[in-house]
Amino acid sequence: MDTPTTAEEMKKPRSVGASSPVNGKQDWDSKKRRKIADITQALSVSPVDVAALRRMAISEGGLLTDEIRCQVWPKLLNVPQNVLDQDPEIVERENNKDYNQVLLDVQRSLRRFPPGMPDEQREGLQEELIDIILRVLVRNPQLHYYQGYHDIVVTFLLVLGERLATALVEKLSTHHLRDFMDPTMDNTKHILNYLMPIIEKVNPEVHDFMQQAEVGTVFALSWLITWFGHVLSDFRHVVRLYDFFLACHPLMPIYFAAVIVLYREEEVLECECDMAMVHHLLSQIPQDLPYEMLISRAGDLFVQFPPSELAREAASHESTAASTFKDFDLASTQQRPDSVLRRRRRQKQAAMESSAANSVVAVARPSAARRFVRLAVMGLTVALGAAALAVVNTALEWAPKLDLFP
Repeated sequence: MDTPTTAEEMKKPRSVGASSPVNGKQDWDSKKRRKIADITQALSVSPVDVAALRRMAISEGGLLTDEIRCQVWPKLLNVPQNVLDQDPEIVERENNKDYNQVLLDVQRSLRRFPPGMPDEQREGLQEELIDIILRVLVRNPQLHYYQGYHDIVVTFLLVLGERLATALVEKLSTHHLRDFMDPTMDNTKHILNYLMPIIEKVNPEVHDFMQQAEVGTVFALSWLITWFGHVLSDFRHVVRLYDFFLACHPLMPIYFAAVIVLYREEEVLECECDMAMVHHLLSQIPQDLPYEMLISRAGDLFVQFPPSELAREAASHESTAASTFKDFDLASTQQRPDSVLRRRRRQKQAAMESSAANSVVAVARPSAARRFVRLAVMGLTVALGAAALAVVNTALEWAPKLDLFP
C-alpha cells in the first residue's frame, strides 16, 4: 500500500516544474514543442487517442494554449462532432425563472474578464454568457442554477466561444457538475465531506487542529463549485486547472482543495485555534501558489487514497447522478482508452514493483508515468456524477470491470 505523502514532502519542489524548468527556458520550449507534436498526433488518429490527450492535459503545463483547448476539451468530455457543429438557439429570457438571478451574477462578474478589454466587447460576452446559462437550463429542466455556476461557464466562453461553450457546458453540467445542480445542497455537502479525510490521511496534526477549531469545510465551497474560477485572479491558472479537472475524476477538485490546505500547513498551525480566524485564513486563497507542484501532489493523493477508500468516512449516500452510469459505460466503450492504459500499465508494473521493493521513495510517491496512467483511467468517469461515484458499493461494482482501482 502506498505510504501517504507527508506534509514535508508537500513543500518539496519537483525536480521538473513549469515555474523552474531544469535547463531553463530553452529546455521548456523544447518540451512544449514535443507536447504539441504529441497532442497533434493523438488528435490525428482514428479513433482519437483520448487516453493520450488526458495524459497531456494532466502533465506539466497542461494543454498550453486556448487553440489546443478548443480541439482537446471536447474530446475529454466526449462531445460528438454533430453536437459541436450545432448553432445555438435563441433563448427566451422574459419568462425564464432563472433570468433575474443569472443577470445579477453576470453583472457582478467583471473581474472574470481580461483587464483592459473594451467595454463593448465585454458587454457582448456577458450577453453570450447569460444565453449559454439559460440555454443549458432550458434544455435540462432537471438542473437547478446555483450562484457560482457562471464562474465556470465564463471560463468556457472565454476559451471556446459561444457555440462550443454551449455544447461543453451542457455536457459538464449533466455530468461533472450534476451534483451541484440539485434542488438542495445535500450532494454538494457530501462532496465537501471528502476534504477532511484526505487531510487526515496526510497530516493528522492539521486535521486535528481544524477539527478543534470547528472550522468545517465551508471555506472550500466556492473553490469546489466554481472549479476555483471565482477565487483565482490569473486566468492562466484557472484554465490550467480546468485542463487537469477535465482529464480526471469528477472528485479531483476536492483533492486539489485538500492539497492547498496541506501546502499551507505552517500558516494553519500558527493561526489562533478559533473558527472565525481559521476560516478567514483558509478562505483567502494565495495567488502565488506553485500550481504545477500542487496538481502533481493532488494526483499523487488521488492514486494513494481513491474515493472508494474514503467513501465510508465521507458518509456516502446515493445521488441522482447515479442514473448516468449507463452513459459512463457507453462513453468508455466509444473512447477506447482503457485498453491502451491497461497495456501501458502492464508494461510498467513489473519495473515499478521491482523499484518499489528496493526504494522507500518509490513506494511513497507513485512515478509520473504510473500517476498519469491511473489518472487518465480515472478520467474516463466523466459520465458519472461525483457523489454517485463516491458510493462504496457502486465503486466496487465497476472497479473490477474497468480496473479503475488496481
